[in-house]
Amino acid sequence: MSFYDRFMGIYDRDYLQDDYGTARRRVQFAMPALPPVVKWLLIINIGIYLVSFLIPPLGERIYGFGTVYPSGWGNIAQVWRLISYQFLHDPRGITHIFFNMLMLFFFGPLLERHWGSRRFLKFYLCAGAAGGVVYTLLVILGVLEALPMMGASGALYGMLGAIAVMYPHLRVYFFGIVPMSMRTTAILAVVVSLLFFMQGHNAGGEAAHLTGIVVGVLYVLYQPLLNDLRMKKNKGSWSRKIENERMFVVEVDRILEKINKDGLTSLTPKEKEILREATRREQEQLHR
Repeated sequence: MSFYDRFMGIYDRDYLQDDYGTARRRVQFAMPALPPVVKWLLIINIGIYLVSFLIPPLGERIYGFGTVYPSGWGNIAQVWRLISYQFLHDPRGITHIFFNMLMLFFFGPLLERHWGSRRFLKFYLCAGAAGGVVYTLLVILGVLEALPMMGASGALYGMLGAIAVMYPHLRVYFFGIVPMSMRTTAILAVVVSLLFFMQGHNAGGEAAHLTGIVVGVLYVLYQPLLNDLRMKKNKGSWSRKIENERMFVVEVDRILEKINKDGLTSLTPKEKEILREATRREQEQLHR
């Protein structure tokens, strides 16, 4: 066998195939698929922005109908605004929606995969709604002037607060340049929002930011307590359900004893209904 044959034969050995070496390996890089809630939040936010930008008259109606604008008790009573405002962004520029959606794109999947889609969506909307409530209260108290408020920042800052507690040492790059932990990022966000709020620069938005962070932090810190309360509630529900089933069986036994003693015609309409329900349950058990 020639040197060429021996040399080329090396690459036919198992330990130098795709699973072992790089001679014939084809590497593919792909972004992980977005979880469903984050994906649809991105689609809805960007879609509304584009429609409002491309069709200004329609955009004016959407923003007039959907922003949090506590200029009077009539608007304050329109509670849907606490949710709808989270999907609206300033159509006069792209910066507002760009950075918000960028934050949702990078941080949202982490929470949705950890909590599950339903729980994540509830948290997201509640954190944003809390920001709208606090802003409205500040207007009512005369601390802030009533202006239309829009944007997903309250919900996004809620995510930031939650992640800062859950993953405090997670490394991120501030503005894509400066590396820092999630805890430091959250603290910096709070400081900046406080400074802007005190200076009156976008005070309503900054109030929503701060509220969102507080909601996110408290939600994670008090989650064990909430879980205990939920378990106690479920335990009570199961206890009641077991007791109800026991009483149902006792009642069915009484009715059967009555039939055996006095006949079927002696049953009241309610007793007949209980007997039919018992028969239905027995048939369900047989068909499982």
